[in-house]
Amino acid sequence: MSNNPKDVLINFKPAHDSFVGIDSDGCVFPTMEIKQKQCFHAEIVKFWGLEKIEKYVRECAEFSNLYSKWRGINRFPALLMTLGLMRDRPEAKASGLVLPVLHDLKKYVDSGIPLSNATLQAEAERTGSRELMHVLEWSKQVNVNIEKTVKQLPPFKWVKESLEKMSRNSDMIVVSQTPEEALVREWKENRVEHYVAVIAGQELGTKTEHIAMATKNRYPVSRILMIGDAPGDFKAARANGAFFYPINPGHEEESWRLFHSEAFDKFLTGTFGGDYEKKLISIFDSLLPELPPWQRSTGAGSRVP
Repeated sequence: MSNNPKDVLINFKPAHDSFVGIDSDGCVFPTMEIKQKQCFHAEIVKFWGLEKIEKYVRECAEFSNLYSKWRGINRFPALLMTLGLMRDRPEAKASGLVLPVLHDLKKYVDSGIPLSNATLQAEAERTGSRELMHVLEWSKQVNVNIEKTVKQLPPFKWVKESLEKMSRNSDMIVVSQTPEEALVREWKENRVEHYVAVIAGQELGTKTEHIAMATKNRYPVSRILMIGDAPGDFKAARANGAFFYPINPGHEEESWRLFHSEAFDKFLTGTFGGDYEKKLISIFDSLLPELPPWQRSTGAGSRVP
């Protein structure tokens, strides 16, 4: 018997002729804002001694994680991006603080290794990097904070109705870069885990890999759909030739209502692609800028790390 945890996806058994991958944080549950603002950002300030410029750290972290085309990226590249944005801010330069550069973390992120606490720990132990061990402790503390803070947050309105509707016609899995433990807890707390065949978190690879492992040679690409609230979800869908339905940040309930009343039916009947999907994605793209507001307002710079 194989001990490979990815076998749950590799050996996935279809029950329907169509497939839907669904992101979780910020898409099904209104957990993204609270996790970032109460659990992630405070620990960045604390672990790297940035209390003096906390306001600007939070602005950079919110842009990197929530309000830009990088929304929803893995926590480790998001940390690098946050610190990179901080280095360009005059407020940070004026503070006299020396911002961390995190060269070892950059090498880890760029290595192609699946990004998770487990692989980060293995890399820290392999290299003896104190920097990576510090980042690992930050990441573990974030998880502790999330478990304490994020409890019993129900899904967005129209999610349960949509899950019920999809379950009659499509196979579904959760496609996420959140740690599996948190995903399972949130789906079970809300009694919606039975709608999905697999809850795939960061431990099983990237979102692109999740979809590929579950769908390859099982469904025509015209019968594969990804639902998400971040550009990374769109990229994962397109990397597999799949359709994408966006849950628009700030307009989640409206997005799910449209999905339930119209979009899913179009997917099933083969009329989702083309102009209909393009219009949805155009609206979605307009909500997530490339430049942070402090650069847009001043015209200063066009580089995002």
